[in-house]
Amino acid sequence: MRTKSIKQNKINVITLGCSKNVYDSEVLMGQLKANGKEVVHEKEGNIIVINTCGFIDNAKEESVNTILEYVDKKEQGLVDKIFVTGCLSERYKPDLQKEIPDVDQYFGTTELPSLLKALGADYKHELIGERITTTPKNYAYLKIAEGCDRPCSFCAIPLMRGKHVSQPIENLVIEAKKLAQNGVKELILIAQDLTYYGLDLYKKRNLAELLENLVQVEGIEWIRLHYAFPTGFPMDVLELMKREPKICNYLDIPLQHISDSILKSMKRGTTYQKTTQLINDFRALVPEMAIRTTLIVGYPGETEEDFNILKDWVTKMRFERLGCFTYSHEENTTAFELEDNVPQEVKQARANEIMEIQAQISWELNQEKIGHIYKCIIDRKEGNYFIGRTEYDSPDVDNEVLIDATKYYLKTGSFVDVKITEATEFDLYAQPIE
Repeated sequence: MRTKSIKQNKINVITLGCSKNVYDSEVLMGQLKANGKEVVHEKEGNIIVINTCGFIDNAKEESVNTILEYVDKKEQGLVDKIFVTGCLSERYKPDLQKEIPDVDQYFGTTELPSLLKALGADYKHELIGERITTTPKNYAYLKIAEGCDRPCSFCAIPLMRGKHVSQPIENLVIEAKKLAQNGVKELILIAQDLTYYGLDLYKKRNLAELLENLVQVEGIEWIRLHYAFPTGFPMDVLELMKREPKICNYLDIPLQHISDSILKSMKRGTTYQKTTQLINDFRALVPEMAIRTTLIVGYPGETEEDFNILKDWVTKMRFERLGCFTYSHEENTTAFELEDNVPQEVKQARANEIMEIQAQISWELNQEKIGHIYKCIIDRKEGNYFIGRTEYDSPDVDNEVLIDATKYYLKTGSFVDVKITEATEFDLYAQPIE
């Protein structure tokens, strides 16, 4: 006589949105594993946890569609339970509960212990830095702070993530050491605002001291800085970048716009002149630095003149990396009180125009790299190419270095010196230096 086997619950975590969400999913998975749970990331499982994004319209749509897709699977009997967490759930929980009641439970961004309890697990405070990384083995995100105190008119992040809270330096060093022991060689520091780091804990901007501690972690070879707010940027960080080879000559600094009237309405606390001076100062102090920025077009009241000021400035500044988004009208932000008066097709045309200018700049800057030698980290193999990055490039958003895998064998996760042989707008082709 056959006995009925006990069904093994497998938890499948699905991550949507930004690198901060990737980090949160990894912490959740580390907690579940420590509780003896079987957990996978974006594979097959009968219990689903969807970590959502609620930042702008496209992200919200993707999150809702993913929830609906799994509700459908639940109805078909393919999955047993669905839990939803993250920013969309934090921001719209009552609406979601009403509109999509087939989800078992919704959790906000600060409800990890409750989510774990629903999954039959306990939150373990002692697990500093214990997480299951989902990125390629050689790099990992290190979230140094949560939330944001800035008043930017267009941004819903403080509604979803709360006030700025820095992680203590000693905890971050423990986490970095654990990552290094697992083979991580590159730390990508993330926060809603790196510039603000330490003000709440140490009563001063303390990013430089954190970096001084992280560069001492054995095994970590690159440290990359993401999402620094321009106002009040701690310039001692640049001195350290110049002096310390482990800190990549790279900075992601979202500037959003440059027209004074738009900056004022956006509540960015800066001006055309101050921002331009800041970027010029960066380049004077660290001439080899690659600067990535992001811009928003189609903000309420953006005139053709405002847009032309932005366009001319992008042409003049020649950023190494640049992304451009169309404005998304978000409830409960101060900009929501303004009329969203730039038509969507105009927003899109403006974004396309900025990206065309940037493509030309990227192409010209990449042509200058031909014949030069760069240290490169190999992230993965794809088709007939090994794919790597230089210190001037962050994963998923920047240039990639392609090396012919039919001619050369390289180990993923290793550093290699390469010579650039060809370049397009966003890709570099290279061969290893024998």
